[in-house]
Amino acid sequence: MSQHPDRPAPRPLVPLLAAALTSALAACGGGEAAPAVAADEPIPVVVTAVRESDLTVPVVATGTLAARDEVALSFKVGGVVESVRAEAGERVAAGAVLARLAQAEIAATVEKAEQAVAKARRDAERARRLTADSVTPTAQREDAETMLKVAEQDLRVALFNAQYAEVKAPAAGVVLRRLAAPGALVGPGMPIVLFRPEDTGVLLRAGLSDRDAARVRAGDRATVRFDGAPDRAFSGSVARVAAGANPLSGTFDAEIDLEAAARTLASGLVGRAEIRPARRVSRLALPTTALIEADGDSARVFVVDSTGTTARIRRIRIGTFGAGLVPVL
Repeated sequence: MSQHPDRPAPRPLVPLLAAALTSALAACGGGEAAPAVAADEPIPVVVTAVRESDLTVPVVATGTLAARDEVALSFKVGGVVESVRAEAGERVAAGAVLARLAQAEIAATVEKAEQAVAKARRDAERARRLTADSVTPTAQREDAETMLKVAEQDLRVALFNAQYAEVKAPAAGVVLRRLAAPGALVGPGMPIVLFRPEDTGVLLRAGLSDRDAARVRAGDRATVRFDGAPDRAFSGSVARVAAGANPLSGTFDAEIDLEAAARTLASGLVGRAEIRPARRVSRLALPTTALIEADGDSARVFVVDSTGTTARIRRIRIGTFGAGLVPVL
């Protein structure tokens, strides 16, 4: 421990730290008692004060791993599920068919639209000939041509819907969950497969207390560890902090973008993040060398009494170590 002699004296009631030692040694040799070492000889120590210091105190938060973009894939039209080829945890290539509707109804709809186009085309051609021969008025020909255009649009819709009677992977990625089984009757837009694209990255969603949320800003660096991968630490940065508290939990939702290596982890893993805010806070602090021992948030130090002649051991509560200092709570 060290204390600069020109620094101002500590404010009242702030404990001082010191180390006080006395010793008495005796040794025997050659059968004769060795001379005793003086036990009352003072040993010089350095005294330092608990002072306000600017510290970068980490923020610790717990959250779950999630994809930045998790997509609930569904059919555009309703029907009976014919097959679901996706299994949870399976990695698939872009365009892979994950689920398929029974095709009988889809094919019939397309064929019906094709027949309607063929009929409308015949009617329009007949109306053109009759109008050219002055047998039918021009308005009848125009009506026939309009019906042909409507039928052609209906066919386009039927063909488009037929394309989306299959659920395909929009990109290379991982199937998180299958939400329907073969034989199920599903409606348009009902989720069938929950999918995580590989190229969009992963993040940790965590909740911060109001005090911590006031200190954390987007861009602050973080280190995240998962119980499911205890041998690795993943670096990341804070992507956003919610402007308002979550009404259910009372905490402020925060998202931490993680490095690419974390994409191999399974969604839902619980992680512990240590965020290092760029904003520094002023706290009462001591040099770490002043601690006799520390265990969690508890530590023991020597404190000089009011006479300034005796140092006694006292237990104090401390915060997280940083830059050779420890905050005294």
